[in-house]
Amino acid sequence: MVKHEKYMQRCIELAQLGAGQVSPNPMVGAVVVHDGRIIGEGYHQQYGQAHAEVNAINQVISKFDNAAELLKQAAIYVSLEPCAHYGKTPPCADLIIKHQIPLVVVGCRDPFEQVDGKGIEKLKAAGIEVITGVLEEECQWLNRRFFTRVQKHRPYIILKWAQTNDGFFAPADGSQLWITGEQSRRLVHKWRSEEDAILVGKNTAAIDNPQLNVRYWEGKSPRRVVIDRRLELNKDLNIFDQSVETLIFNEVKFDVDGKNRYIALEDFDRYVPQYILYQLYLQDIQSVIIEGGARTLQAFIEANLWDEARVFTGKNVLEKGIKAPQITGIIAEEIPSGDDRLQIVYNKPII
Repeated sequence: MVKHEKYMQRCIELAQLGAGQVSPNPMVGAVVVHDGRIIGEGYHQQYGQAHAEVNAINQVISKFDNAAELLKQAAIYVSLEPCAHYGKTPPCADLIIKHQIPLVVVGCRDPFEQVDGKGIEKLKAAGIEVITGVLEEECQWLNRRFFTRVQKHRPYIILKWAQTNDGFFAPADGSQLWITGEQSRRLVHKWRSEEDAILVGKNTAAIDNPQLNVRYWEGKSPRRVVIDRRLELNKDLNIFDQSVETLIFNEVKFDVDGKNRYIALEDFDRYVPQYILYQLYLQDIQSVIIEGGARTLQAFIEANLWDEARVFTGKNVLEKGIKAPQITGIIAEEIPSGDDRLQIVYNKPII
């Protein structure tokens, strides 16, 4: 079992290379092992393109003239159950069967309805030995965004805010105040590149005029989401610049203006977080990072619709102002970020 865990850990490392590129698919890594040596490896690199198993097997084929014989004597390790259905690509289970790979080691089952054990069943029916549950919790955690969307019918929610050393979110008048330093801001932009969408409330959009992009990091900018009940925001704000798709939740209209999409909610007095998250789920948005303001963050906290919180604490002191949100959860990490402190909190076990 120890050797299985070693190769599965490599699958997880490979899978993580697809962060921010494969949603709404899961991140998956695969390695092909022959006689105690990795002879091919791959990961799911881009949504709609080849899956991890395909890339790993193709690497074997490109490297070895006797690839066909090697594969018949090899084992393939994969962090998530091989698919058994036709989606954007053909079933990976069929590819494994085609190459007569005799052993498949799976990290965890795929909860997606069209897979969910069917890939494992297809492999076993073809006479292939299948070992499951190797580093299972780690493999599930790797794809906690995917599991949340499939099982809870909503995106995975990350709350993010910065607070002063005495626990304030902003000055009393709501004016803009930089609390964190450059290193923390770069880290936030890295996080943005890894998530599908970023959400803010009307006041944050109006006061800070944020771009909500990844200008301090390389990668794709997330889709933007703003809550503007009565459509009071100035159309000259950065969030309406048509650079990326922007969803504006309101109670006035459904409309499309280039990349700006207006989505009207039936009831803006109750269950607003729930309605918004369900709409985002329908848009195949797998994860959302909520960056403010305080009222918006608190609304999702009170609805218990959050999975993870990332809280920066700066050195400055306000003495009075808008209090930072309060949460209770499992504190996973407390680490320095430049001159700031970063605390990572989880709501409860995801899986």
